[in-house]
Amino acid sequence: MFGAAPAADANRQAALPPHPIRILEKQRKIRMSEEIFDVIIVGGGPAGLTAGIYAKRAAMKTILIEKGLPGGQVAIPKGVENYPGFTDIIGFDLSEKFLQHAKFYGLEVLPREVVAITPGTDFHSVRLQDGGVLKAYSIIIAMGGKARKLGVQGEVENFGKGVSYCATCDGFFFKNKKVAVVGGGDTALEDALYLARITERVYLIHRRDEFRGSKILQERVLADPNIVLVLDTIVTEIKADDHEVRSVAIRNKQGEERELEVNGVFIFAGFSPDSTLVSGAVKTNQAGYVITDEKCETNVPGIFAAGDLRQKYANQIVIAASDGCIAALAAARYVEDKRAAEKDAGR
Repeated sequence: MFGAAPAADANRQAALPPHPIRILEKQRKIRMSEEIFDVIIVGGGPAGLTAGIYAKRAAMKTILIEKGLPGGQVAIPKGVENYPGFTDIIGFDLSEKFLQHAKFYGLEVLPREVVAITPGTDFHSVRLQDGGVLKAYSIIIAMGGKARKLGVQGEVENFGKGVSYCATCDGFFFKNKKVAVVGGGDTALEDALYLARITERVYLIHRRDEFRGSKILQERVLADPNIVLVLDTIVTEIKADDHEVRSVAIRNKQGEERELEVNGVFIFAGFSPDSTLVSGAVKTNQAGYVITDEKCETNVPGIFAAGDLRQKYANQIVIAASDGCIAALAAARYVEDKRAAEKDAGR
């Protein structure tokens, strides 16, 4: 008798109607695959969310696709001091304001991963990891990028065992320990200052004799007694035991080699644009940044690029937001012109 119960339960479950939420999700998926959007935005950082605001204000049928947390690299628990209107605001709070502003205008955010973008004549297509395909007259690519690796022995092997690319994410685990920060830009200086507040010592290693970061950050670094500068020096290896990082091997420009005993290595060696989805479809420079005109339009009509993915002089939150605005306004004009041309052609 007891053995028959599971089968009976299974039969009862089979007799139950499908869950209403699953039905709605399936219907929504089918509807989205059949409709054509005016604008599809790929990427939910400052550029993508700003594009969403302006596209919706232009009455464009718009959807934003973001596989991770909306806000992108800004959505971290670290202070932002250089966004106009906020002398100091936590990055996560700023990204939340971007998101809520976009949702105020009714922007739909789809939490999916995009695996391919295919240009077309009448419209462009975006293929999702789950197999779905969305179509739009215009696409704004705003995927940003990712931290560049040093490419030294022990870096990949020890990721998660002491090697990190985000101090505010992992700094807590190195409280009262010695760590190394590798890099000379704003992110490296900011995170060195952050780590100096919670660790025993921070070795700031940079391959040049001066930093690229802003002067105000350089002054703060120089004034912090817990930060030791190691300039004109490169990391040649990250060494660890079976449990954690133990040291970094370094070499200065005179060829002198030594080791620093550290338990954590935070790497900020630059930024690589995430242009793999459009490689071969749109023009990029040698570094992989997408080349656009002043309207943020690529060489493919109707495909625009915004934010850190786009080739430009500097990468800042305010510049990414500006790109998003320009790309959305240009995309709206493109869609309007395309509709007018279709109407004139009697379609």
